[in-house]
Amino acid sequence: MAKELKCEILETLIEFPGDGKYHKELNLVKWGDHEPKFDLRGWNADRSEMTKGITLTKDELIILKNELGGFNL
Repeated sequence: MAKELKCEILETLIEFPGDGKYHKELNLVKWGDHEPKFDLRGWNADRSEMTKGITLTKDELIILKNELGGFNL
């Protein structure tokens, strides 16, 4: 039997507009008893369902921010 994941959203940093059942959020999340990490994934309106996502440490998020600053969109 699969173990239930316990997550606590400590802070919502960015909420992206959604066009369907899910919208993406960048949150500071504590998964179980682990240290909080930054988490980017899709959530439904009441946060009872989520999509696959990625978690980043603060150092990884800083690198991503710096690298994205050089992109020409």
